[in-house]
Amino acid sequence: MNVLVVGGGGREHALCWKIAQSPLVTKVHCAPGNAGIQELAQTWPVQAEDVAGIVALAKEIGAGLVVVGPEAPLCAGLVDALTAAGLKAFGPTQKAAAIEGDKAFAREMCRRHRILGPQFWIFDDIRVALSFLDNREPGPVVIKAAGLAAGKGVVVCRNGDEARAAVRACLELKRFGEAGKRIVIEECLDGPEVSMIVLTDSRTIVPLDPCQDHKRVFDGDQGPNTGGMGAFSPVPSVRGRILAQIENQILLPAVHAMNREGRPFSGFLYAGLMLTPLGPRVLEFNCRLGDPETQPLLMRMTSDLVPLLLATVDGKLENCEAPSWDAGTAVCVMATSAGYPGEYGKGVPIHGLESIERSAHLQVFHSGTARRATETVTSGGARRAIAPMPRWRRSSSPGCTTARTSRGAEGRQLPITPRPAFDTVRPSAFATGSKANA
Repeated sequence: MNVLVVGGGGREHALCWKIAQSPLVTKVHCAPGNAGIQELAQTWPVQAEDVAGIVALAKEIGAGLVVVGPEAPLCAGLVDALTAAGLKAFGPTQKAAAIEGDKAFAREMCRRHRILGPQFWIFDDIRVALSFLDNREPGPVVIKAAGLAAGKGVVVCRNGDEARAAVRACLELKRFGEAGKRIVIEECLDGPEVSMIVLTDSRTIVPLDPCQDHKRVFDGDQGPNTGGMGAFSPVPSVRGRILAQIENQILLPAVHAMNREGRPFSGFLYAGLMLTPLGPRVLEFNCRLGDPETQPLLMRMTSDLVPLLLATVDGKLENCEAPSWDAGTAVCVMATSAGYPGEYGKGVPIHGLESIERSAHLQVFHSGTARRATETVTSGGARRAIAPMPRWRRSSSPGCTTARTSRGAEGRQLPITPRPAFDTVRPSAFATGSKANA
């Protein structure tokens, strides 16, 4: 079977790497791909948001399965178009992808179906939004562009001045374009964050192991939000009772809710959670795998991913065995261009990638890179995910650092430093067979 992966980031590189290992797969194709993906898949110069182009390509190569990675083509209806063309496509429909594409809808859905999250208020008028901020109690708030903003439309504001500036950036300065025409103002919750991702065919959920990602660009949770500076899996503190709470109070109710809203969800459903003293609360839902959470998750998954993807598309996920996991910890650290996520140079050569020895326990996943003659160069933020998987987390971060510093690229390298932990990791996530509707 030929498989087409749509996208060109680190998530898609990790997906190609994992899918290529399946005995069910003859060849992996990727559109548009990147310099790293070219090493293991046939890449095609078709942009992920080019719905007609992707459909034509899938037909041309005889794709037995199309896996859509990023949120933008999902929200643009790519899966709908592929399905209408008689192709087998993994991912949610356009209506279901609104759980990420419209944060106002997601918040209102949570309120209608009593899925716990922060208090929130929705505005599209700058005068009303500023008046609300002027009349509320002082304190931190979170300002979110309601539409898709590539993970950068969220601002945590420590005071009223920062909040008013964030509101103006969206509604007055149009920094996020159409994505910022409406904003969501949320109360600022406190606690550790965790990412939970489930596979679902709208009837059965198969939770993957927990992850924790780090969004701020600098160490110490400093600097602006990014698309993600690193992640690790599993999260030793998230197990047992907390996992049961997350499944029963958030994941299953969310799949129920989408069914009741007439938007049945099939694909990877991502819940970004805050573990507050009152229990887990939903910060966001995404309609796809997280990036960079995908990289450590797929490094740890020891079972074949492709049967799970096919069963999801066919609505037969209840017949699958739960995925199996390596008991070790995987840590992913991003190396980026200087200036990211603000202004940064492009077309800059990246040196030293060939000196990093890849193995089942160390991989370099590319995002924002391209090939120019014999060189690998930056074409975006040039985010390289360096993902080692030793048995204990104590050695994970140095493994990242050694590989990262051996890569002599121009510009800064911006690491996260995971805290040490020595817990024995549980062997698998929840068992399959959890039902999302009667």
